[in-house]
Amino acid sequence: MLEIKAKLKIPRSAYKLEVRGRLALPFESRQKSRLLTRLASGEEVGLELPRGETLRGGDLVTASDGRVIEVVALPEKLLHIESGSLARAAYHLGNRHVPVQVGEGFLRIAEDHALEELLLKLGAKVTHLEAPFEPEAGVDAGAQPQHHETGHGGKIHDHDHEHCDHDHHHHDHHK
Repeated sequence: MLEIKAKLKIPRSAYKLEVRGRLALPFESRQKSRLLTRLASGEEVGLELPRGETLRGGDLVTASDGRVIEVVALPEKLLHIESGSLARAAYHLGNRHVPVQVGEGFLRIAEDHALEELLLKLGAKVTHLEAPFEPEAGVDAGAQPQHHETGHGGKIHDHDHEHCDHDHHHHDHHK
């Protein structure tokens, strides 16, 4: 069985690497450090990555036989959230420790009916879509921040809980 134990830490553009395989996984599997799975070709592969290492779509990993394998983020059922108050939506999702993808003017989370109901009550526009899911990287798990349109790499819920009472003082100026 092919083993993958390391993610390449160099930018793809730094070297002309020949990619000789694809590992297509949903986010839930890309955040596991130990996993038995298959390459797109059907070849069995075992992941043994350092604890806390999350694979992102486009990452390159090295296999035990020397091959360079590209990680592909599979499309997943997501909720696409737009709102006049994305910060308020992010606050509530963060309090629930939900993985959140942050984009320019939107948030995305894994499809969840209870969270969809909450977001609608908060006045957010929620649409269903299928797309690769790339939530914010966790800097607390030893991962390096990823580049996002927001300019930061911390999880939405990276905060101490001392300010939780701020929600009682929220004023909605978009009525």
